[in-house]
Amino acid sequence: MPRLRIEVVSGSEAGRVLEPEGDIVNIGRGPANQLVLPEHHISGEHARVVVGTAKVLLEDLRSTNGTSIIRQGKRMALGEGTSLKTTLENADIVELGGSDESGSTQLRVSLGEEAELAHVVTVKPIAELTGHTANPERNVDVLDRIAVAQRSIGAAPDLDGVLVAFADAALGLIPLATHATIVLRGEVDDSDQIADQAGYVPVLTRVRGSEGGGQAPEGPVAVTRSVFRKVVSERAAVLAADAPSESFSSESLLGASIRSTIGVPLWRGEEILGVLQVDSRDSPKMFSGDDVDALGVLAANASFAIANARLIQRLRAAEEQLEKENTYLKGREQKRRAGEVEIIGESRAMKDLFEKLEKVVDTRVTVLIEGETGTGKELIASAIHYRSRRRDKLFVAQNCAALPENLLESELFGHKRGAFTGATEEKKGLFEIADDGTLFLDEVTEMPAPLQAKILRVLQEGEVRPLGATQTHYVNVRIVAASNRDMEKEVAEGRFREDLYYRLKVFPIRVPPLRERRDDVPLIANYLLKRYSKEMGKPVAGFAQETLELMAAHEWRGNVRELENEIQRLVIQCDPDGFITSDLLSAPLRKVEGIVARAGAKKGTLKEMVEQVEKYFLLESLREHGGNKTSAAKTLGITREGLHKKLKLLKIG
Repeated sequence: MPRLRIEVVSGSEAGRVLEPEGDIVNIGRGPANQLVLPEHHISGEHARVVVGTAKVLLEDLRSTNGTSIIRQGKRMALGEGTSLKTTLENADIVELGGSDESGSTQLRVSLGEEAELAHVVTVKPIAELTGHTANPERNVDVLDRIAVAQRSIGAAPDLDGVLVAFADAALGLIPLATHATIVLRGEVDDSDQIADQAGYVPVLTRVRGSEGGGQAPEGPVAVTRSVFRKVVSERAAVLAADAPSESFSSESLLGASIRSTIGVPLWRGEEILGVLQVDSRDSPKMFSGDDVDALGVLAANASFAIANARLIQRLRAAEEQLEKENTYLKGREQKRRAGEVEIIGESRAMKDLFEKLEKVVDTRVTVLIEGETGTGKELIASAIHYRSRRRDKLFVAQNCAALPENLLESELFGHKRGAFTGATEEKKGLFEIADDGTLFLDEVTEMPAPLQAKILRVLQEGEVRPLGATQTHYVNVRIVAASNRDMEKEVAEGRFREDLYYRLKVFPIRVPPLRERRDDVPLIANYLLKRYSKEMGKPVAGFAQETLELMAAHEWRGNVRELENEIQRLVIQCDPDGFITSDLLSAPLRKVEGIVARAGAKKGTLKEMVEQVEKYFLLESLREHGGNKTSAAKTLGITREGLHKKLKLLKIG
C-alpha cells in the first residue's frame, strides 16, 4: 500500500514536510486544511490528496488559479480539457496556482510502500469475530460490559457522542488499553469513477484517565497507519506487538512507544466504515486473543450505531437546507399574495401592456420580456404568474448573470450527491421546485452556450436531468424569460442560440422605459413615498408641485429603479411632516429647473405642462438638426417611429 510524503519546495512554507496519518490531505489557505499554505494565489480549499489501497489521487477543488502536475518535465493542468482528478506517481511535482515562479507553489510528492507489521500475533476475519473466550466466567463479564456499552452508545445524541461512547467502552472493556482511536472512511462522491479513492481519517482519540475512565488527550496522538491499513485490506481484526517504524518516518511509533495494539474493523455489510485501534503504551503485557474477540463484538454493535448516526447527520443537514429553502420561498410567496408587489401605471403604454398580459396569463406559451434595466421586468413576470391559474404554485426567479456556469446549471437542474466536488447532498433544481408553477429566467442572454442547449431541451421535451443523474423526469413549468439586451443582435453575433431565441419569443412583451410614460412618474413617486415613509417611520406631507414637474421632465435612464433610489433619498432628507421641495432633489434632476419658463409653458395640469415642455424639446432638437428626424430621434434617445408618434400626438406638423 502506498505511503505518502509531501514536501513544500517553494513559497513561504518551503522545506516543510508532511507525512499524514490519515488518507485524506486537504490543501489550501484556510485553517481547516491539513496542509495550510498562506500564499494569495492559493484558494481557501485548493486541492486534496486521497490515499487509496493501491493509488494516490490528486483532485483540484475548483480552485481559482488551478492545479497542475509536472511529471518528467511535462506539465498537465487539471480541468483544462481533462478531469479535475488524476493519479499521482512517485516524484511528481504538484503546482498550485500559476505556472510562473511568483504566482505558484510547488509540492514534491514521494510515494513508498507501507511497511509490514512485525510480530503479528492474531489475524481474525470478520466472520470469526465471535466474542467467545475460553474462559466462561470472562464471557459473562464481557457480555455485561458490552450491554452497558450498547446502552451508552444508543443514548448518544449525535455522531460525536456515539464515537466518544464507543471509544470509552473499548477502554472499559480492555483493562490493559491506554489509548483508543477511531479511524473513519471519508465521504466519497457517488459519481467517482476511481474506486480506490476512499480515504480513512483519524477522527477521535480517547485515553485512559487517572480514575480509569476515558478522557480527551492533552495533545495530538499519533496512530499506526500500518495497523488500520492491514485491517482494511484483509477485512480482519489484527493483534500485533512492538510494531516497527514505517517507510518514511518512525515518529508516529517511536514517539508513541506502543507495546501492543489491536485493530478491529467497523463494517456494514461489505463496506468497511472504519477501524477501531486500541493501544497499550504503558505496560509490557500483551493483549490476548480474548481481547480481540471482545472488541470484535463491541465493534459489530457500534458499527450499526455509527452508520445510523452518519445517516442521521446527513438527513439533518438536508432537512435544515430544505427548511431554509421553504422559509425563503414561503416568505416570498406570502409577500406576493399579500399584494406587496404592485404594478403602477395609467399611461397609454402601460394600458397596452396590461391588455397583453390579460391575453397571455392563462396560456402555456413562453413569454419573453424585453426592456431596459430597472423597468420592472421581474414585476411583469410575477404578474403573469399571479394572474394565471398557476397562482397557487410557486413563482421562482433566477438571474442568469448572478452565477458561474457550473453553479447555474446545478441551480436550475439540481444535482445528485457526488455529482461534483462539494455536492455532499442531493439538491432539487429550480425547474423541479417550480413544477406546475412559473420559472422566471432574468438576463437570459448571459446564459453560457452549453446551458442554452439544455434549456432548449426542456422547452422542447419538458424533461430535466439533474447533474450526476442517469434518468430524466418530466416537469410542467411555465417559462418567462427577460433580457435588457437587443436579443436579435445577440443572435446575429453568435452569442445566443437562434433556435432558443425563437422558442422563448413566442409571446414578446416590451416594458416601456419611464421616459416613454412620463404620466406615470407622479403616480409611482407618490406610491413609493408612502411606502418608504412608512418603512422609515417618518411621515411626509407630499411633493411640492415644482418637484413633480422636475421629476416628470427627467430622463430616468435608470428607470423605476433610479426613481426608487431618489425617493428613498428624499424621504431621508425631508423634515418630518414637511413637503419635498425641489431643492432636495439630486443635481441631475435640478438641471431642468426652470425649463417650464424657458419653454413658455402656461401653468395648468401636470400633463398639460409636460406636453408643452416635451413639445419644446422636440422642436428644439429638430431645429438643431435642420429638420432631420433620424438625427433628432437619435439625440433624444428614441426611435424614428417613436418620434413620429410623438409629433403626431403633440400635433406638430
